[in-house]
Amino acid sequence: MTSQTLPQFVPLTGYKHLSPDEVRSRAEHFEIAMRSRRTVRDFSSEPVPREVIESAIRAAGLAPSGANRQPWHFAVVTDAELKHKIRQAAEKEEKDFYAFRAPQDWLDALAELGTTWEKSFLESAPVLIVIFQELYRPKPDGGRAKNYYVLESVGIATGFLIAALHHAGLATLTHTPSPMGFLRDILGRPSHEKAAMILVTGYPAKDAVVPVIAKKPLPEIATFY
Repeated sequence: MTSQTLPQFVPLTGYKHLSPDEVRSRAEHFEIAMRSRRTVRDFSSEPVPREVIESAIRAAGLAPSGANRQPWHFAVVTDAELKHKIRQAAEKEEKDFYAFRAPQDWLDALAELGTTWEKSFLESAPVLIVIFQELYRPKPDGGRAKNYYVLESVGIATGFLIAALHHAGLATLTHTPSPMGFLRDILGRPSHEKAAMILVTGYPAKDAVVPVIAKKPLPEIATFY
């Protein structure tokens, strides 16, 4: 028979019961704020205070996760040499992907957004946050403790992080070079971690441009039963 620690509970705090009007107002204000969020590829070189990134990552770390395993690690890169290495490795993979591995329909979709294998933002942006998935938790005895719903948990935390950075006044770009194994090598991360994406962040350049796109309206993305 194995012993199991009994769960401990404390009273829920931090929630104030709001009127329907207050709830509606908060929801609408958040929607309006998020409507101004755009994926940016033109970044200013202006440095971002470290405490801003730390606060945003702490917010991301509050995300729910499978069995509360919190299977994520955020590697923050501001060093110019490391950013250069990441760009070189990413562009190598991206160049091969665009030339040989990407299906034509994917290339056609990307063409509408003006993206290419060149990723200058990996050096021009002041901060790269490489988000890693913890595939399992190493045990002191050398064993492995399983993590649950890793991809889903990391996705939720990344959403928290993007929203937090936008709320702070920063722009972001999600970048997923394929494959991404070089990120673990360059940053010296352990073997139980797998890179999920690079979140590029900083202030947008004064001459930044974004493609003309539209988001799907509510009836196309939600069904109420």
